[in-house]
Amino acid sequence: MASPVRSRLSLAMERTGKWVFSKDIPTDVVVVVCEASFSLHKFMLLAKSNYIRKLILESKEPELARINLSGIPGGPEIFEKAAKFCYGVNFEITVHNVAALRCAAEYLQMTDMYCDNNLAGRTEDFFAQVALSSLSGAIIVLKSCEDLLPLAEDVKIVQRCVDVISLKACNEANFPSRTPPYWWTEELSILDIEFIGRILSGMRKRGAKALTLASALVTFTERNLRDLVRDHSGRCAKSSIPDDYGMYARERELLQSIVSLLPSEKAALPINFLCSLLRTAIFVKASNSCKNELEKRISVILEHVTVDDLLVMSFTYDGEKLFDLDSIRRIISGFMEKEKNMAVFSGGDFKETCSAAMHRVAKTVDSYLGEIATYPELTISKFSGIATLVRKGARKVDDALYRAIDIYLKAHPNLDEIEREKVCSVMDPLKLSYEARLHASQNKRLPVQIVLHTLYYDQLKLRSGADDQPDAAATRSQLQSDVSLVSENEALRSELTKMKLYISDMQKDKRSSGKSISAAAAATSGPRKHTFFSSMSKTLGKLNPFKHGSRDTFHIDDNIAVDITKPRRRRFSVS
Repeated sequence: MASPVRSRLSLAMERTGKWVFSKDIPTDVVVVVCEASFSLHKFMLLAKSNYIRKLILESKEPELARINLSGIPGGPEIFEKAAKFCYGVNFEITVHNVAALRCAAEYLQMTDMYCDNNLAGRTEDFFAQVALSSLSGAIIVLKSCEDLLPLAEDVKIVQRCVDVISLKACNEANFPSRTPPYWWTEELSILDIEFIGRILSGMRKRGAKALTLASALVTFTERNLRDLVRDHSGRCAKSSIPDDYGMYARERELLQSIVSLLPSEKAALPINFLCSLLRTAIFVKASNSCKNELEKRISVILEHVTVDDLLVMSFTYDGEKLFDLDSIRRIISGFMEKEKNMAVFSGGDFKETCSAAMHRVAKTVDSYLGEIATYPELTISKFSGIATLVRKGARKVDDALYRAIDIYLKAHPNLDEIEREKVCSVMDPLKLSYEARLHASQNKRLPVQIVLHTLYYDQLKLRSGADDQPDAAATRSQLQSDVSLVSENEALRSELTKMKLYISDMQKDKRSSGKSISAAAAATSGPRKHTFFSSMSKTLGKLNPFKHGSRDTFHIDDNIAVDITKPRRRRFSVS
Protein backbone atom coordinates (compact mmCIF):
# COMPACT_ATOMS: atom_id res chain seq x y z
CA MET A 1 0.00 0.00 0.00
CA ALA A 2 1.41 3.40 -1.00
CA SER A 3 2.28 5.81 1.78
CA PRO A 4 0.24 9.03 2.22
CA VAL A 5 3.27 11.16 1.32
CA ARG A 6 3.82 9.33 -1.96
CA SER A 7 0.13 9.51 -2.74
CA ARG A 8 0.03 13.27 -2.25
CA LEU A 9 3.23 13.63 -4.30
CA SER A 10 1.93 11.63 -7.27
CA LEU A 11 -1.43 13.43 -7.06
CA ALA A 12 0.26 16.82 -7.18
CA MET A 13 2.37 15.76 -10.18
CA GLU A 14 -0.72 14.46 -11.95
CA ARG A 15 -2.69 17.66 -11.38
CA THR A 16 0.24 19.78 -12.52
CA GLY A 17 0.55 17.81 -15.75
CA LYS A 18 -3.09 18.55 -16.60
CA TRP A 19 -2.81 22.30 -16.59
CA VAL A 20 0.79 22.92 -17.75
CA PHE A 21 -0.06 24.37 -21.13
CA SER A 22 2.95 23.27 -23.18
CA LYS A 23 3.96 19.67 -23.59
CA ASP A 24 6.66 20.55 -26.09
CA ILE A 25 8.76 22.64 -23.69
CA PRO A 26 10.17 20.48 -20.93
CA THR A 27 9.98 21.70 -17.33
CA ASP A 28 13.20 23.06 -15.92
CA VAL A 29 12.49 23.51 -12.21
CA VAL A 30 10.93 21.43 -9.45
CA VAL A 31 9.19 23.36 -6.67
CA VAL A 32 8.98 21.47 -3.38
CA VAL A 33 6.21 22.43 -0.94
CA CYS A 34 6.26 20.21 2.14
CA GLU A 35 5.63 16.66 0.85
CA ALA A 36 4.47 17.70 -2.64
CA SER A 37 6.63 18.52 -5.70
CA PHE A 38 5.63 20.50 -8.77
CA SER A 39 7.52 20.34 -12.13
CA LEU A 40 7.19 23.80 -13.67
CA HIS A 41 8.78 26.27 -16.06
CA LYS A 42 10.98 29.02 -14.66
CA PHE A 43 9.94 31.68 -17.13
CA MET A 44 6.23 31.30 -16.21
CA LEU A 45 6.99 31.72 -12.52
CA LEU A 46 9.41 34.61 -13.02
CA ALA A 47 6.75 36.58 -14.87
CA LYS A 48 4.54 36.83 -11.78
CA SER A 49 6.70 36.16 -8.71
CA ASN A 50 9.43 38.55 -7.71
CA TYR A 51 10.43 36.22 -4.88
CA ILE A 52 11.23 33.32 -7.23
CA ARG A 53 13.05 35.68 -9.56
CA LYS A 54 15.34 36.76 -6.69
CA LEU A 55 15.99 33.14 -5.70
CA ILE A 56 17.11 32.25 -9.22
CA LEU A 57 19.22 35.38 -9.67
CA GLU A 58 20.89 35.07 -6.30
CA SER A 59 21.49 31.34 -6.56
CA LYS A 60 25.13 30.21 -6.80
CA GLU A 61 24.09 27.30 -8.98
CA PRO A 62 24.24 28.13 -12.69
CA GLU A 63 21.11 26.12 -13.37
CA LEU A 64 18.82 26.12 -10.34
CA ALA A 65 16.65 23.06 -10.83
CA ARG A 66 15.04 22.72 -7.41
CA ILE A 67 13.32 25.35 -5.23
CA ASN A 68 11.97 24.72 -1.72
CA LEU A 69 8.90 26.79 -0.86
CA SER A 70 7.72 24.83 2.16
CA GLY A 71 7.21 28.06 4.11
CA ILE A 72 4.49 29.36 1.84
CA PRO A 73 1.18 30.11 3.68
CA GLY A 74 -1.51 27.57 2.92
CA GLY A 75 0.82 24.75 1.91
CA PRO A 76 0.72 22.77 -1.36
CA GLU A 77 -2.93 23.51 -2.16
CA ILE A 78 -2.47 27.26 -2.10
CA PHE A 79 0.81 27.09 -4.04
CA GLU A 80 -0.95 25.05 -6.71
CA LYS A 81 -3.48 27.86 -7.17
CA ALA A 82 -0.72 30.47 -7.22
CA ALA A 83 1.10 28.45 -9.90
CA LYS A 84 -2.13 28.19 -11.90
CA PHE A 85 -2.40 31.94 -11.74
CA CYS A 86 1.14 32.21 -13.16
CA TYR A 87 0.11 29.90 -16.04
CA GLY A 88 -3.16 31.78 -16.61
CA VAL A 89 -5.34 28.84 -15.60
CA ASN A 90 -8.67 29.76 -14.02
CA PHE A 91 -9.49 28.71 -10.45
CA GLU A 92 -12.09 29.70 -7.89
CA ILE A 93 -11.45 32.20 -5.13
CA THR A 94 -13.72 31.70 -2.11
CA VAL A 95 -14.09 33.06 1.42
CA HIS A 96 -12.29 29.92 2.61
CA ASN A 97 -9.10 30.46 0.56
CA VAL A 98 -8.96 34.18 -0.09
CA ALA A 99 -6.92 34.94 3.03
CA ALA A 100 -4.42 32.16 2.27
CA LEU A 101 -4.12 33.32 -1.38
CA ARG A 102 -3.57 36.90 -0.26
CA CYS A 103 -0.85 35.80 2.18
CA ALA A 104 0.73 33.53 -0.47
CA ALA A 105 0.77 36.45 -2.91
CA GLU A 106 2.55 38.51 -0.29
CA TYR A 107 5.00 35.68 0.40
CA LEU A 108 5.80 35.16 -3.32
CA GLN A 109 5.80 38.94 -3.92
CA MET A 110 3.09 38.59 -6.54
CA THR A 111 1.99 42.21 -6.13
CA ASP A 112 0.76 44.82 -8.59
CA MET A 113 4.02 46.71 -8.11
CA TYR A 114 5.85 43.83 -9.79
CA CYS A 115 3.20 42.99 -12.39
CA ASP A 116 -0.18 44.53 -13.21
CA ASN A 117 -3.31 42.56 -12.26
CA ASN A 118 -1.26 40.23 -10.13
CA LEU A 119 -2.52 37.73 -7.58
CA ALA A 120 -2.42 40.22 -4.67
CA GLY A 121 -4.72 42.64 -6.49
CA ARG A 122 -7.15 39.93 -7.54
CA THR A 123 -7.48 38.59 -3.98
CA GLU A 124 -7.83 42.09 -2.54
CA ASP A 125 -10.74 42.81 -4.85
CA PHE A 126 -12.54 39.63 -3.84
CA PHE A 127 -11.78 40.21 -0.17
CA ALA A 128 -13.18 43.74 -0.12
CA GLN A 129 -16.14 43.28 -2.44
CA VAL A 130 -17.33 39.79 -1.54
CA ALA A 131 -15.85 38.42 1.68
CA LEU A 132 -16.38 41.52 3.83
CA SER A 133 -19.85 42.19 2.47
CA SER A 134 -21.49 39.80 4.92
CA LEU A 135 -21.01 38.92 8.58
CA SER A 136 -20.76 35.21 7.86
CA GLY A 137 -18.15 35.75 5.13
CA ALA A 138 -16.00 37.93 7.37
CA ILE A 139 -16.17 35.35 10.16
CA ILE A 140 -15.06 32.54 7.82
CA VAL A 141 -12.15 34.61 6.51
CA LEU A 142 -11.08 35.50 10.06
CA LYS A 143 -11.27 31.82 11.06
CA SER A 144 -8.93 30.90 8.17
CA CYS A 145 -6.44 33.49 9.42
CA GLU A 146 -5.71 31.45 12.57
CA ASP A 147 -3.20 29.35 10.60
CA LEU A 148 -1.79 32.32 8.67
CA LEU A 149 -0.36 34.40 11.49
CA PRO A 150 1.59 36.64 11.66
CA LEU A 151 1.46 37.30 7.91
CA ALA A 152 -2.31 37.78 7.97
CA GLU A 153 -1.80 40.51 10.56
CA ASP A 154 0.88 42.17 8.45
CA VAL A 155 -1.38 42.47 5.40
CA LYS A 156 -4.22 43.83 7.62
CA ILE A 157 -6.62 40.98 6.89
CA VAL A 158 -7.28 40.26 10.57
CA GLN A 159 -7.94 43.83 11.63
CA ARG A 160 -10.24 44.51 8.72
CA CYS A 161 -12.24 41.38 9.48
CA VAL A 162 -12.46 42.32 13.17
CA ASP A 163 -13.75 45.80 12.33
CA VAL A 164 -16.38 44.52 9.92
CA ILE A 165 -17.55 41.76 12.29
CA SER A 166 -17.82 44.19 15.24
CA LEU A 167 -19.91 46.62 13.19
CA LYS A 168 -22.21 44.04 11.65
CA ALA A 169 -22.66 42.17 14.96
CA CYS A 170 -23.79 45.41 16.65
CA ASN A 171 -26.25 45.99 13.82
CA GLU A 172 -27.60 42.46 14.14
CA ALA A 173 -27.98 42.82 17.90
CA ASN A 174 -29.99 46.03 17.49
CA PHE A 175 -31.86 45.12 14.28
CA PRO A 176 -31.89 41.34 13.74
CA SER A 177 -32.11 40.31 10.11
CA ARG A 178 -33.15 36.72 10.80
CA THR A 179 -34.28 34.42 13.58
CA PRO A 180 -33.26 33.54 16.18
CA PRO A 181 -32.05 37.06 16.96
CA TYR A 182 -28.68 35.93 18.36
CA TRP A 183 -27.82 33.62 15.45
CA TRP A 184 -24.59 35.50 14.94
CA THR A 185 -23.27 34.39 18.37
CA GLU A 186 -23.23 30.78 17.13
CA GLU A 187 -21.16 31.77 14.12
CA LEU A 188 -18.79 33.82 16.26
CA SER A 189 -18.16 30.83 18.51
CA ILE A 190 -16.00 29.11 15.86
CA LEU A 191 -13.29 31.75 16.27
CA ASP A 192 -10.25 31.72 18.50
CA ILE A 193 -10.60 33.34 21.92
CA GLU A 194 -8.08 36.03 20.98
CA PHE A 195 -10.19 37.09 18.02
CA ILE A 196 -13.32 36.95 20.20
CA GLY A 197 -11.72 39.37 22.63
CA ARG A 198 -10.84 41.82 19.87
CA ILE A 199 -14.34 41.63 18.40
CA LEU A 200 -16.02 42.20 21.78
CA SER A 201 -13.72 45.15 22.43
CA GLY A 202 -14.72 46.65 19.08
CA MET A 203 -18.39 46.10 19.83
CA ARG A 204 -17.99 47.77 23.23
CA LYS A 205 -16.45 50.82 21.56
CA ARG A 206 -19.43 50.97 19.24
CA GLY A 207 -21.84 51.05 22.18
CA ALA A 208 -22.93 47.42 22.39
CA LYS A 209 -24.87 46.54 25.55
CA ALA A 210 -23.43 44.31 28.24
CA LEU A 211 -26.15 41.71 27.64
CA THR A 212 -25.15 41.50 23.98
CA LEU A 213 -21.51 40.91 24.86
CA ALA A 214 -22.49 38.41 27.54
CA SER A 215 -24.64 36.38 25.15
CA ALA A 216 -21.70 36.05 22.74
CA LEU A 217 -19.41 34.88 25.55
CA VAL A 218 -21.96 32.39 26.92
CA THR A 219 -22.47 30.83 23.49
CA PHE A 220 -18.71 30.67 22.88
CA THR A 221 -18.09 29.04 26.26
CA GLU A 222 -20.84 26.45 25.89
CA ARG A 223 -19.50 25.49 22.46
CA ASN A 224 -15.82 25.26 23.37
CA LEU A 225 -16.17 23.93 26.94
CA ARG A 226 -19.28 21.90 26.27
CA ASP A 227 -18.56 18.93 28.54
CA LEU A 228 -17.42 21.08 31.44
CA VAL A 229 -19.96 23.92 31.41
CA ARG A 230 -23.19 22.76 29.83
CA ASP A 231 -23.84 19.93 32.28
CA HIS A 232 -25.45 21.64 35.29
CA SER A 233 -26.72 18.44 36.87
CA GLY A 234 -23.46 17.26 38.38
CA ARG A 235 -23.90 13.86 36.74
CA CYS A 236 -21.36 14.24 33.95
CA ALA A 237 -19.19 11.19 33.40
CA LYS A 238 -15.97 12.90 34.44
CA SER A 239 -13.35 11.90 36.91
CA SER A 240 -13.72 13.44 40.33
CA ILE A 241 -10.63 15.60 40.31
CA PRO A 242 -7.89 15.56 37.63
CA ASP A 243 -4.71 14.04 39.00
CA ASP A 244 -2.45 15.54 36.34
CA TYR A 245 -2.19 19.33 36.26
CA GLY A 246 -1.50 19.24 32.53
CA MET A 247 -4.52 17.07 31.76
CA TYR A 248 -6.77 20.08 31.15
CA ALA A 249 -4.14 22.63 30.16
CA ARG A 250 -6.06 23.81 27.07
CA GLU A 251 -9.35 24.09 28.96
CA ARG A 252 -7.65 25.92 31.81
CA GLU A 253 -6.08 28.53 29.53
CA LEU A 254 -9.32 28.96 27.62
CA LEU A 255 -11.37 29.39 30.80
CA GLN A 256 -9.00 31.98 32.23
CA SER A 257 -9.20 33.94 28.97
CA ILE A 258 -13.00 33.79 29.03
CA VAL A 259 -13.16 35.08 32.61
CA SER A 260 -10.89 37.99 31.70
CA LEU A 261 -13.40 39.02 28.99
CA LEU A 262 -16.53 38.97 31.18
CA PRO A 263 -18.38 42.33 31.18
CA SER A 264 -18.16 44.28 34.41
CA GLU A 265 -21.92 44.75 34.79
CA LYS A 266 -23.12 42.45 37.57
CA ALA A 267 -26.50 41.58 36.02
CA ALA A 268 -25.19 40.85 32.54
CA LEU A 269 -24.39 37.16 32.97
CA PRO A 270 -26.75 34.34 34.00
CA ILE A 271 -26.20 33.11 37.56
CA ASN A 272 -26.07 29.43 36.65
CA PHE A 273 -23.47 30.24 33.99
CA LEU A 274 -21.20 31.92 36.56
CA CYS A 275 -21.64 29.00 38.97
CA SER A 276 -20.77 26.53 36.21
CA LEU A 277 -17.68 28.55 35.36
CA LEU A 278 -16.56 28.46 38.97
CA ARG A 279 -17.04 24.70 39.20
CA THR A 280 -15.03 24.32 35.98
CA ALA A 281 -12.31 26.58 37.40
CA ILE A 282 -12.08 24.43 40.53
CA PHE A 283 -12.04 21.24 38.48
CA VAL A 284 -9.32 22.26 36.01
CA LYS A 285 -7.32 23.95 38.80
CA ALA A 286 -7.45 27.44 37.33
CA SER A 287 -5.44 30.29 38.78
CA ASN A 288 -6.47 31.92 42.06
CA SER A 289 -7.12 35.23 40.30
CA CYS A 290 -9.58 33.47 37.97
CA LYS A 291 -11.47 31.82 40.83
CA ASN A 292 -11.46 34.99 42.94
CA GLU A 293 -12.97 36.97 40.08
CA LEU A 294 -15.81 34.48 39.69
CA GLU A 295 -16.39 34.34 43.46
CA LYS A 296 -16.67 38.14 43.63
CA ARG A 297 -19.16 38.22 40.79
CA ILE A 298 -21.33 35.55 42.41
CA SER A 299 -21.19 37.15 45.87
CA VAL A 300 -22.51 40.43 44.48
CA ILE A 301 -25.72 38.72 43.28
CA LEU A 302 -25.90 35.99 45.91
CA GLU A 303 -29.49 36.86 46.82
CA HIS A 304 -30.54 35.55 43.38
CA VAL A 305 -28.56 32.31 43.66
CA THR A 306 -30.60 29.16 44.23
CA VAL A 307 -29.71 26.04 46.18
CA ASP A 308 -29.11 24.18 42.92
CA ASP A 309 -26.62 26.84 41.85
CA LEU A 310 -24.67 26.39 45.08
CA LEU A 311 -24.74 22.63 44.64
CA VAL A 312 -23.32 22.99 41.14
CA MET A 313 -20.25 24.68 42.64
CA SER A 314 -19.93 22.14 45.45
CA PHE A 315 -19.89 18.74 43.78
CA THR A 316 -17.58 16.96 41.41
CA TYR A 317 -18.90 16.06 37.98
CA ASP A 318 -19.78 12.54 39.03
CA GLY A 319 -21.84 13.94 41.91
CA GLU A 320 -20.18 11.62 44.41
CA LYS A 321 -17.80 13.92 46.24
CA LEU A 322 -17.69 17.44 47.60
CA PHE A 323 -15.18 19.96 46.34
CA ASP A 324 -13.28 22.08 48.80
CA LEU A 325 -15.97 24.41 50.21
CA ASP A 326 -13.64 27.37 50.63
CA SER A 327 -15.14 29.03 47.55
CA ILE A 328 -18.63 28.81 49.04
CA ARG A 329 -17.39 30.34 52.29
CA ARG A 330 -15.65 33.19 50.45
CA ILE A 331 -18.78 33.89 48.40
CA ILE A 332 -20.99 34.14 51.51
CA SER A 333 -18.38 36.24 53.33
CA GLY A 334 -18.16 38.58 50.35
CA PHE A 335 -21.91 39.04 50.35
CA MET A 336 -21.98 39.77 54.09
CA GLU A 337 -19.18 42.30 53.68
CA LYS A 338 -21.13 43.99 50.90
CA GLU A 339 -24.25 44.17 53.08
CA LYS A 340 -22.20 45.61 55.93
CA ASN A 341 -20.74 48.31 53.70
CA MET A 342 -24.19 49.19 52.38
CA ALA A 343 -25.58 49.46 55.91
CA VAL A 344 -22.71 51.72 56.99
CA PHE A 345 -23.09 53.85 53.87
CA SER A 346 -26.81 54.31 54.46
CA GLY A 347 -26.24 55.25 58.11
CA GLY A 348 -27.81 52.12 59.60
CA ASP A 349 -26.55 49.56 62.06
CA PHE A 350 -25.47 46.32 60.46
CA LYS A 351 -26.02 44.39 63.70
CA GLU A 352 -29.63 45.53 64.06
CA THR A 353 -30.94 45.75 60.50
CA CYS A 354 -31.21 42.96 57.94
CA SER A 355 -32.14 43.57 54.33
CA ALA A 356 -34.54 41.41 52.33
CA ALA A 357 -31.55 40.15 50.34
CA MET A 358 -29.90 38.90 53.54
CA HIS A 359 -33.07 37.06 54.58
CA ARG A 360 -33.16 35.31 51.18
CA VAL A 361 -29.49 34.37 51.43
CA ALA A 362 -30.06 32.94 54.94
CA LYS A 363 -32.84 30.69 53.65
CA THR A 364 -30.70 29.57 50.71
CA VAL A 365 -27.68 28.78 52.90
CA ASP A 366 -29.76 26.79 55.41
CA SER A 367 -31.36 24.74 52.64
CA TYR A 368 -27.94 24.24 51.06
CA LEU A 369 -26.56 22.88 54.35
CA GLY A 370 -29.41 20.40 54.47
CA GLU A 371 -28.48 19.12 51.01
CA ILE A 372 -24.78 18.57 51.75
CA ALA A 373 -25.18 17.40 55.36
CA THR A 374 -25.22 13.72 54.43
CA TYR A 375 -21.73 13.67 52.92
CA PRO A 376 -19.08 12.10 55.18
CA GLU A 377 -16.32 14.54 54.17
CA LEU A 378 -18.31 17.45 55.60
CA THR A 379 -16.64 18.03 58.96
CA ILE A 380 -18.17 19.81 61.94
CA SER A 381 -15.92 22.82 61.42
CA LYS A 382 -16.97 23.16 57.76
CA PHE A 383 -20.65 22.74 58.60
CA SER A 384 -20.67 25.22 61.47
CA GLY A 385 -18.30 27.54 59.61
CA ILE A 386 -20.76 27.99 56.75
CA ALA A 387 -23.76 28.28 59.09
CA THR A 388 -22.17 30.97 61.27
CA LEU A 389 -21.26 33.14 58.27
CA VAL A 390 -24.91 34.18 58.17
CA ARG A 391 -25.86 36.50 60.99
CA LYS A 392 -28.39 34.99 63.39
CA GLY A 393 -30.54 38.08 63.00
CA ALA A 394 -30.95 37.27 59.31
CA ARG A 395 -32.98 34.17 60.18
CA LYS A 396 -36.56 34.90 61.19
CA VAL A 397 -36.96 31.26 62.19
CA ASP A 398 -34.34 28.53 62.47
CA ASP A 399 -36.49 25.68 61.17
CA ALA A 400 -34.42 25.15 57.98
CA LEU A 401 -31.19 25.27 59.98
CA TYR A 402 -32.63 22.78 62.49
CA ARG A 403 -33.51 20.47 59.61
CA ALA A 404 -29.91 20.67 58.35
CA ILE A 405 -28.58 19.94 61.84
CA ASP A 406 -30.90 16.97 62.26
CA ILE A 407 -29.82 15.56 58.90
CA TYR A 408 -26.16 16.04 59.82
CA LEU A 409 -26.56 14.29 63.18
CA LYS A 410 -28.44 11.43 61.55
CA ALA A 411 -25.73 11.03 58.87
CA HIS A 412 -22.95 11.16 61.49
CA PRO A 413 -24.20 8.88 64.30
CA ASN A 414 -20.79 8.44 65.96
CA LEU A 415 -20.56 11.99 67.33
CA ASP A 416 -20.24 12.31 71.09
CA GLU A 417 -22.19 14.74 73.28
CA ILE A 418 -19.66 17.56 72.98
CA GLU A 419 -19.47 17.27 69.19
CA ARG A 420 -23.26 17.28 68.91
CA GLU A 421 -23.38 20.39 71.06
CA LYS A 422 -20.89 22.07 68.70
CA VAL A 423 -23.12 21.24 65.75
CA CYS A 424 -26.23 22.56 67.52
CA SER A 425 -24.49 25.70 68.77
CA VAL A 426 -25.16 27.42 65.42
CA MET A 427 -28.92 27.25 66.10
CA ASP A 428 -31.07 29.35 68.42
CA PRO A 429 -33.69 27.03 70.00
CA LEU A 430 -35.85 30.04 70.88
CA LYS A 431 -36.36 30.81 67.17
CA LEU A 432 -37.91 27.47 66.28
CA SER A 433 -41.57 27.23 65.33
CA TYR A 434 -43.96 25.22 67.50
CA GLU A 435 -43.80 22.22 65.16
CA ALA A 436 -39.99 22.31 65.13
CA ARG A 437 -39.84 22.61 68.93
CA LEU A 438 -42.23 19.70 69.27
CA HIS A 439 -40.02 17.61 67.02
CA ALA A 440 -36.86 18.72 68.85
CA SER A 441 -38.29 17.83 72.26
CA GLN A 442 -38.67 14.23 71.07
CA ASN A 443 -35.45 14.08 69.04
CA LYS A 444 -33.02 11.66 70.69
CA ARG A 445 -30.19 12.80 68.43
CA LEU A 446 -30.09 16.26 70.00
CA PRO A 447 -28.01 17.05 73.08
CA VAL A 448 -29.89 17.20 76.38
CA GLN A 449 -29.27 20.93 76.75
CA ILE A 450 -31.05 21.72 73.47
CA VAL A 451 -34.02 19.57 74.47
CA LEU A 452 -34.22 21.36 77.83
CA HIS A 453 -34.19 24.71 76.04
CA THR A 454 -37.14 23.79 73.86
CA LEU A 455 -39.16 22.29 76.73
CA TYR A 456 -38.50 25.22 79.05
CA TYR A 457 -39.43 27.69 76.34
CA ASP A 458 -42.85 26.09 75.91
CA GLN A 459 -43.37 26.05 79.70
CA LEU A 460 -42.69 29.78 79.85
CA LYS A 461 -45.20 30.35 77.08
CA LEU A 462 -47.87 28.31 78.83
CA ARG A 463 -47.34 30.18 82.09
CA SER A 464 -47.37 33.63 80.53
CA GLY A 465 -50.05 32.92 77.89
CA ALA A 466 -47.94 34.78 75.36
CA ASP A 467 -48.07 34.48 71.60
CA ASP A 468 -45.78 32.28 69.56
CA GLN A 469 -43.20 35.07 69.29
CA PRO A 470 -42.43 36.47 72.79
CA ASP A 471 -39.55 38.72 73.66
CA ALA A 472 -36.70 36.44 72.62
CA ALA A 473 -33.98 38.45 74.33
CA ALA A 474 -35.66 38.51 77.74
CA THR A 475 -36.70 34.88 77.44
CA ARG A 476 -33.21 33.83 76.46
CA SER A 477 -31.69 35.69 79.42
CA GLN A 478 -34.15 34.18 81.89
CA LEU A 479 -33.71 30.76 80.34
CA GLN A 480 -29.95 30.90 80.73
CA SER A 481 -30.19 31.90 84.39
CA ASP A 482 -32.83 29.26 85.12
CA VAL A 483 -30.88 26.54 83.38
CA SER A 484 -27.83 27.42 85.46
CA LEU A 485 -29.97 27.30 88.65
CA VAL A 486 -31.35 23.93 87.64
CA SER A 487 -27.83 22.63 87.20
CA GLU A 488 -26.77 23.99 90.59
CA ASN A 489 -29.82 22.47 92.28
CA GLU A 490 -29.12 19.11 90.74
CA ALA A 491 -25.58 19.25 92.09
CA LEU A 492 -26.79 20.28 95.55
CA ARG A 493 -29.37 17.49 95.64
CA SER A 494 -26.70 15.00 94.79
CA GLU A 495 -24.38 16.30 97.53
CA LEU A 496 -27.22 16.39 100.07
CA THR A 497 -28.18 12.81 99.32
CA LYS A 498 -24.61 11.72 99.81
CA MET A 499 -24.41 13.63 103.12
CA LYS A 500 -27.65 12.04 104.43
CA LEU A 501 -26.38 8.60 103.67
CA TYR A 502 -23.06 9.37 105.36
CA ILE A 503 -24.78 10.72 108.54
CA SER A 504 -27.18 7.80 108.63
CA ASP A 505 -24.27 5.37 108.52
CA MET A 506 -22.47 7.28 111.30
CA GLN A 507 -25.60 7.25 113.51
CA LYS A 508 -26.02 3.54 113.04
CA ASP A 509 -22.41 2.94 114.02
CA LYS A 510 -22.77 5.24 117.07
CA ARG A 511 -25.93 3.48 118.32
CA SER A 512 -24.37 0.08 118.04
CA SER A 513 -21.20 1.20 119.86
CA GLY A 514 -23.24 3.08 122.55
CA LYS A 515 -25.35 0.05 123.34
CA SER A 516 -22.31 -2.09 123.80
CA ILE A 517 -20.68 0.47 126.17
CA SER A 518 -23.89 0.85 128.25
CA ALA A 519 -24.25 -2.87 128.63
CA ALA A 520 -20.67 -3.16 129.82
CA ALA A 521 -21.08 -0.31 132.35
CA ALA A 522 -24.31 -1.77 133.75
CA ALA A 523 -22.68 -5.08 134.20
CA THR A 524 -19.79 -3.63 136.24
CA SER A 525 -21.36 -0.82 138.39
CA GLY A 526 -25.01 -1.80 138.88
CA PRO A 527 -27.91 0.69 139.42
CA ARG A 528 -26.96 4.35 140.14
CA LYS A 529 -27.90 5.86 143.52
CA HIS A 530 -29.24 9.47 144.08
CA THR A 531 -27.11 11.66 146.42
CA PHE A 532 -28.02 14.78 148.45
CA PHE A 533 -26.26 17.16 146.09
CA SER A 534 -27.93 15.75 143.00
CA SER A 535 -31.39 16.13 144.55
CA MET A 536 -30.63 19.72 145.62
CA SER A 537 -29.43 20.74 142.11
CA LYS A 538 -32.64 19.42 140.52
CA THR A 539 -34.73 21.42 143.01
CA LEU A 540 -32.84 24.66 142.38
CA GLY A 541 -33.12 24.16 138.62
CA LYS A 542 -36.89 24.08 138.87
CA LEU A 543 -36.83 27.39 140.76
CA ASN A 544 -34.64 29.21 138.07
CA PRO A 545 -36.46 32.41 137.08
CA PHE A 546 -34.55 32.80 133.75
CA LYS A 547 -35.35 29.39 132.36
CA HIS A 548 -38.12 30.66 130.02
CA GLY A 549 -36.78 34.19 129.57
CA SER A 550 -37.04 37.23 131.80
CA ARG A 551 -40.23 39.29 131.89
CA ASP A 552 -38.62 42.09 134.00
CA THR A 553 -38.69 45.11 131.55
CA PHE A 554 -38.96 48.07 133.95
CA HIS A 555 -35.46 49.28 133.10
CA ILE A 556 -36.22 49.52 129.30
CA ASP A 557 -37.13 52.91 127.86
CA ASP A 558 -40.77 53.10 126.76
CA ASN A 559 -39.87 55.06 123.63
CA ILE A 560 -37.79 52.20 122.21
CA ALA A 561 -39.72 49.52 120.36
CA VAL A 562 -38.55 46.09 121.28
CA ASP A 563 -39.42 42.96 119.32
CA ILE A 564 -40.31 40.38 121.94
CA THR A 565 -42.01 38.02 119.52
CA LYS A 566 -40.70 34.52 119.10
CA PRO A 567 -38.15 34.30 116.24
CA ARG A 568 -39.58 32.81 113.09
CA ARG A 569 -38.25 29.43 112.14
CA ARG A 570 -36.91 29.49 108.57
CA ARG A 571 -36.76 26.52 106.34
CA PHE A 572 -33.96 26.56 103.83
CA SER A 573 -34.90 24.44 100.85
CA VAL A 574 -32.92 23.57 97.81
CA SER A 575 -35.85 22.10 95.95
